[in-house]
Amino acid sequence: MTKAADTHAPRGPLHGVRVLDLTRVLAGPFCTLLLWELGAEVIKVEAPGHGDDTRLFPPYQNGESVYFAGVNRGKRSIALDLKSPADRVIFERLLAQADVLVENFRPGTLAKLGYAPTDLEARFPQLVIASISGFGQTGPLAPLPAYDLVAQALSGMMSINGPEGGEPTRLGVSMGDLGAGMFAAIGIIAALYGKQQFQRGARVDVAMLDSLVMLLEQALVRGLATGEKQRATGSRHSVITPFDAFRCADRWIVIGCANEKLFAALARTLGRPDWTTDPRFDSMLARAAHHVALKAEMEATLGQAPAAQWLAALEAAGVPAAPIHYIEDVINDPQIAARNMIVGIDDPEMGSLRVSGSPIKISGYADPPTRPPAPNYDEARAELLASLGLDADGRATETAGASRPEVW
Repeated sequence: MTKAADTHAPRGPLHGVRVLDLTRVLAGPFCTLLLWELGAEVIKVEAPGHGDDTRLFPPYQNGESVYFAGVNRGKRSIALDLKSPADRVIFERLLAQADVLVENFRPGTLAKLGYAPTDLEARFPQLVIASISGFGQTGPLAPLPAYDLVAQALSGMMSINGPEGGEPTRLGVSMGDLGAGMFAAIGIIAALYGKQQFQRGARVDVAMLDSLVMLLEQALVRGLATGEKQRATGSRHSVITPFDAFRCADRWIVIGCANEKLFAALARTLGRPDWTTDPRFDSMLARAAHHVALKAEMEATLGQAPAAQWLAALEAAGVPAAPIHYIEDVINDPQIAARNMIVGIDDPEMGSLRVSGSPIKISGYADPPTRPPAPNYDEARAELLASLGLDADGRATETAGASRPEVW
């Protein structure tokens, strides 16, 4: 049995879906992780010799990459050289039994290997084929390589992030990769639903750049509607005031008031009911125009007492507020624990480690406190070959031609 063997239990609503995962690093593996968390079986096809690059990414535990383990847990690994005739036979048998193929090569790479999406559609009409790339399969930038940093720069995301008046700043997480992975998972699930309805596969094309443009949300909408050139505003919301980070006597907190009722409650709690009749602060537009003055007055009051005191008072008044947590605070937060957002992995090689749980909770399916480990490189080869009717050398056995039952 392989280290990440599928128990065939109905872990989620995608139970019975087989995903053939040609992806590496982050955007693609994050997409297939989401599908795995929703119940799909994920077969990770890795390059011969070394596998996914992230197997070498720090940090390490007992010589194994924690980075790789976190985003590839539960998957099964087989190493295939898609230029090798013998391995192509294996790959094509896997394709015949798969519901979904996910790849994040540079556009055109699969075609050079003889697996252009149009050819795959003709040969494997049941497949949902998902391609994740920096710029998508079309457009003038399509052939170019991209990292999250490049996508964040081109999307405008960096221009609205960072300290007010400061230099453009990359988000602290790879949102281009993560956003593309999430949108690809949504597209795949929609295509699977369409497959059930219309009995045909589909192609899903998701770009990091496109994903970040959609995630610009109101910044883009405002630019389209008014021509406004938004710039970085630090922690402050560009429209809603107060909606920012504020310094108390001992630490930073955030306070958000998106309507007049909440602002009045805030003013009363801070002992400044006069703010509601001050012409600088008596409307959303006025507060936005005088945000510097309002923040100065708020911090003059907040600085007189510790954060815990103010947070208790704000909570009692129904005003949204919270302390600013550091990662160590998140790890130990009782709310995070209650939502099972830190789960364990018991890995034979790495030992025990903890990773993020799934934010998607669906009734009728368990959300266990542990997850299976990420696979060792190529460890599922023998089991997968046997299931395909092939021996260890890739030759057909007596069971050749056995097909996987159609589920999706």
